Amino acid sequence: MIFDFDGTLADSGDWFISMVNEVAARFRFRQVTEAEVDMLRSRSSREVVQYMGVPAWKMPFIARHARKLVAANASQIAMFEGAEAVLRRLHDQGVKLALVSSNAEANVREIMGPACADLFEQFNCGASLYGKTRKFNAVIRKARVGREEVLSVGDETRDIEAATKAGIASGAVTWGYQRPELLAAHKPTHLIDRLADIPDLVK
Repeated sequence: MIFDFDGTLADSGDWFISMVNEVAARFRFRQVTEAEVDMLRSRSSREVVQYMGVPAWKMPFIARHARKLVAANASQIAMFEGAEAVLRRLHDQGVKLALVSSNAEANVREIMGPACADLFEQFNCGASLYGKTRKFNAVIRKARVGREEVLSVGDETRDIEAATKAGIASGAVTWGYQRPELLAAHKPTHLIDRLADIPDLVK
């Protein structure tokens, strides 16, 4: 099972939203009001980037800056309640756990804590905005499992798209930033309403 981190396991959405206009001012793309932030929850990842007018060439610089901001403010971000218990249950069931994230591995480990991080066999972090398919493929090759045995769990439309391109099942969680109806429209294999339901997806 391949997990996303921010918005899926870590309750970082509000913190990222609080930082968006500061980052927008620094990198000169569109700042947004509270009403716009709420409206963008019903837009796909690609539509959000287009709306905010972020050119592709700036993406790596923005991502690098965001990772530095997380590193400096990791104490303000926590795991969702029950996340570690769910991961431990999966681990005890014999499920191989991997994590693919746009965040930095050091940030992920800091927020998770060592007890939780040790449940994972693989970390493949630093993914570009639309670069998760390549990361998924690398994880699958290293794990030596068939694609039919893999489930990706994330909170954004781009996670669903990446899983589809990688030929693996997708689980879209409804407690992240994007609205459940938007996620459902992108046809994930599973629409997940509760963290506690994830272990039941393992057959």
